[in-house]
Amino acid sequence: MTAPAGDEARRPLVLVPRGGAWGDRVAEAARARGLDPVVVPLIVDAPPEDPAALDAALDRLAAAAGRHGAAPTDTPAPDGRSPGTSGARPAAAARPDGRGADAPWLVVTSATAVRAVAGRMAGLPAGVHVACVGEATARVARNTGWPVDLVPEDESGAGLVAEFPVTSGHVLFPRSEIAAATVVDGLRAAGIDVEDVVAYRTVGTGDEPVHLDRAPDVVLVTSGSVASQVARRMTPLDPHTRIACIGPATAEAAREAGLPVHVIGRSRSAEALLDAVVETLPTEAPEAPRSGRSS
Repeated sequence: MTAPAGDEARRPLVLVPRGGAWGDRVAEAARARGLDPVVVPLIVDAPPEDPAALDAALDRLAAAAGRHGAAPTDTPAPDGRSPGTSGARPAAAARPDGRGADAPWLVVTSATAVRAVAGRMAGLPAGVHVACVGEATARVARNTGWPVDLVPEDESGAGLVAEFPVTSGHVLFPRSEIAAATVVDGLRAAGIDVEDVVAYRTVGTGDEPVHLDRAPDVVLVTSGSVASQVARRMTPLDPHTRIACIGPATAEAAREAGLPVHVIGRSRSAEALLDAVVETLPTEAPEAPRSGRSS
């Protein structure tokens, strides 16, 4: 793979680890910040091995919403972003549309989970609360037409668990096949009955080492899956390459994979991660291009 030449070659080279619309959006955001992105897909999403299990779980969510008897609403509810809780876990508030403490919940911790669920049902059943791990996931959920009831101040699985209200309703957590147990274990420890189901798989794009004509100044690590692929296909890293992680949980996964961590984004969005990268990079990249191994 050839790195860009000319003026762009003197900009900090940033490796974007996923392709598709997400990769295009992040690359454009990187260029807007004076960076030179190269999109090298290290992972792709794949359907679950047992799609029937996801369909059955979504049917149970719809049935729970029907038993709750909430009236449908034409307008998505405003974002019910909750403040952090330092004391007792709050009870789920009653809503004008009839949703209360026994309403069912859908918990999503990635944009991919939102798309996986939306792709397998005609619409979110009326009466379902939605909890999103962060604003990036919430943005995709709202764009899908879902109301978003909870986005934790601490945009992490642990933060979501800490702010999740007491509920006796059905809670569905559609997740990646390799998702950490933080959300499920945390909610169950709080006495909340959670059904978790695999909604998608994250798989690597190959086994061969990835070579660029010029080693990247920064590799964006946006999940534990990306961290694993970077460690497997890109190490040893060029001494000048920095690892930038989208959040503390991803940073921990990167360290467990044997990677150094130089940058951690302030929130779980690629844009916030790029901002953190810009703050830590020198204003000019080294003049002489380097050769190195990366992907």
